[in-house]
This record gives sequence, structure tokens and C-alpha cells, in this order.
Amino acid sequence: MVFLIADLVINNAKAYLKGEILECSIAIEEGKFIKIGRQPQMPNADQKINLQGMLALPGLIDEHVHLRDEERAYKEDFISGTAAAAMGGFTTVLDMPNNQPLTNSVEALRNRLEIAKKRAFVNVGLYSEFPKNLAELPLIYHEGAVGFKLFMGNQVGGLNIDEDQALEEGFKAAGKVGAVVAIHAEDKNQLMINIQRLRQAKRESAGDFLFAHTEQVEVQAIERVLRVSENSESHLHFCHVTSHQGLEVIKEAKKTCRRVTCEVTPNHLMLTSTDAKHYGMWAIMMPPLRDKVHQEALLKGVIQGDIDAIGSDHAPHSIEEKSANSVWEVKVGVPGLETTLPLMLMLVKKKGLTFQRLVEILAEKPAEIYGLTNKGKIEQGKDADLTIIDYNRPWIITASKFKSKAKFSLYDGWKGTGKPIKTFVNGNLIMEEGEIVAKAGSGKIVQRKTQTPDDNV
Repeated sequence: MVFLIADLVINNAKAYLKGEILECSIAIEEGKFIKIGRQPQMPNADQKINLQGMLALPGLIDEHVHLRDEERAYKEDFISGTAAAAMGGFTTVLDMPNNQPLTNSVEALRNRLEIAKKRAFVNVGLYSEFPKNLAELPLIYHEGAVGFKLFMGNQVGGLNIDEDQALEEGFKAAGKVGAVVAIHAEDKNQLMINIQRLRQAKRESAGDFLFAHTEQVEVQAIERVLRVSENSESHLHFCHVTSHQGLEVIKEAKKTCRRVTCEVTPNHLMLTSTDAKHYGMWAIMMPPLRDKVHQEALLKGVIQGDIDAIGSDHAPHSIEEKSANSVWEVKVGVPGLETTLPLMLMLVKKKGLTFQRLVEILAEKPAEIYGLTNKGKIEQGKDADLTIIDYNRPWIITASKFKSKAKFSLYDGWKGTGKPIKTFVNGNLIMEEGEIVAKAGSGKIVQRKTQTPDDNV
């Protein structure tokens, strides 16, 4: 097919193409990459942009965010959350289901999809929780869920996490339709025992949180999930792995050719339990920050390829909710969409993380895990999502200026160089030089290719 004119031609880019950074031009038509090559080879275009040698990466994907909205819109909504994503260089985000109302039915998913379509600046995919009636799972998946979330530390969805048989049936149902199961791995029984002992002893400081959410709580949950799911074909994706032992268990599971992947958050790469005690309630997240030995093991896992993806676990809360006096009352989680990429670029500059691994964990692998076949690479025919980076641009993290409604950050005041300066979503410029320049609703809904529900019931 010959294109006489394109919607947009981007010139003088240093683009990440098949493992290399190459000088090139990129032509875009109807939201797709149509040609990548030298400037004289480009078609004419309605619009041309000169990147002046800036880095062009495949549009980044954050596969673990909490965009709130609906009854929790005071914390975040699709407008503020996806604006934060665009500011942070993310062109696609996958939203977790522990919302109010809970996303675990066709109706709830459908309603949430309609809200997202009207408000999102970037592409959005939605997880569902497991429904109580597993016969509904294929219908929810066909409706557009990118996967199913399983909280092992507390009862959230319809799947009884106290019963191995119920879990096994859930994994088999997910495996039958080819859905990813994203797992928050903390053992509920051991966690509740730890918390009860601490509360009875009237221990409620930020430091006491670490004694409840121990490394063993995580490891026990990972081991249980692997055992119970052994006879299913489900793809297990372990969220926010925090411990050296937990990562080792996952690495061993991968050797058996099981469909197992895992993520880590930037928080667990950049901070330790010492920081948690310093920042107090502001640093409370679940699972918590660990000792330095675990931080170093996770960083090694990212660099060597044992960890598959980075998820920000963007979890916005109000200032009041993070200001509780007791750690058992404070809301867990911190915002991360606007800080993830600058922090990861710090690891590129200072810790030996390569650009190849950066693109793998923030674009290629998330696209592969969640079946987003048109995303994750700058290639002809794929969606024209781009993250443009000025690798030498200085930055200071200033939480008060976040697009997110959560105006706090553990990294407030941190300085570095290398930040996103433009974000293109489906060929449209969404963010430029720290400003949102598009209308809400510019993003699209993404979902994995699915069979018809009748094929799987």
C-alpha cells in the first residue's frame, strides 16, 4: 500500500527499534505506524514534528494502577489519573478492580468502561475481580476485562480465598479462557495472626506494619498459589514482589515451563524499610518496603531479566486518609504514575539498567503478558503510541504540581535528569512539555483478544 500523505511525520528521532536506538523518521496515519525510515523516504504529511534528537520509545504501559473514580472519585478519577499517566510518559494503563462499586460483574465492568471512554486521556484496560459465580467469568472476560485480580491477603472478590478448592476452580476457569490472574500475594491467615498480636499489644506505629506484613507472609502466599494452580492452565502474574525469597520461588516455578510472570514497583527498587520508618504513615504500602538485602535482590532481578514488568501500583488517597494516627487505620498505597519513569531513568544512569531492559519491562513485556498485540513496539501496523524523552532534561519531583489528585510523594524534592516531554496516544499528541494538550476521551479502551463466551462456558 502506498501512502501519498500521512497524518503526522515525526523527524529527527532517536527511536528504540528492535533492541537498538536508531536515528529515523516515523510516519503515522489513522493512529498507526505506517513507515519508519529515513526522512527522504517519508510520505508528505498534514503535520510534521521535529524531535531534534530526542528519544522515542514505544508507548509505555503501566499494568498496575488504581484510577478510583465512581464512589471514590475524591481520591482520583479517570480524568486526573490518566492525565497523570500522560505526564509520566504512559500511553496505556491497566486499572485494578477494587473500586466502589467493586468491578466483578458484566454490569459493573460495562459501566466502568463507559465512564473511562469519556474521560481517559490515555488508553485504559480494566481488570475484574473474580465473580462469585464462576460461570460469569467468561462473560466478563468477553465484555473486555484484561484479566482477573486475586487478593490473597483479604477477601475482596467472589472467590473464597480460604478454600483451596475454590481457588483451584477459579484458576481453571481463568485458564480456560486464557485470562491472566494478577495476584496480590500475602497469606491471609498468617497476616491476620500477626496483626491481631500487634493490636493486642497496642503496637500501631509505621514500623509495626513491617512486623505484620513479613517476607514469610508473601512467600507462603506465592507457594500456596503455585501449588493450588498446578493443574490449571492459568497465567499467574505476581504483583509487586518484594522479597528475595519470594522472587526465588517464582524463578523456580518459571523453570517448570509454567505460565508465571511477576512485577516489581519502583518503590521497592528505590526505597527500603529505613525509609518507611523515616516517612511514617506516608510510606505505608502493601506489601511494605523491605530491608536493603531484598531491595538489592529485586534490582538484580530487574537487570538480569528475572522480573518481567514494572507496575507503579499507583494508589492515590486523600491527605486525611494518609494522616491517621494508627497504622491499622491509615490507607495503604502511594501515587506513582508521575514518578515511575524518572526514577527508572535514574537506574539507567546509576545502576546499570539498560535501555533494552527498560523498554522490555515498561512496554514490550506488559503488552505480551496481557495480549495487547498492537502495542509495546514501534513497528509498522502497530498502534502509534510513543513516549518521547529528553534524556538530559533536569527535573525536581514536586508533588504539589501532580496532575493526580494525590498531592504527596515519598520522592518530593528528589532531583535527576531524564524525563518525558511528549506523549503520543494512537498518533495524537496528549502531553507536551508538562501540559495536557488534548481533550478527555482521547484514549481508547484496550482488551485482550478473546473467544466468544459460548466457546468457553
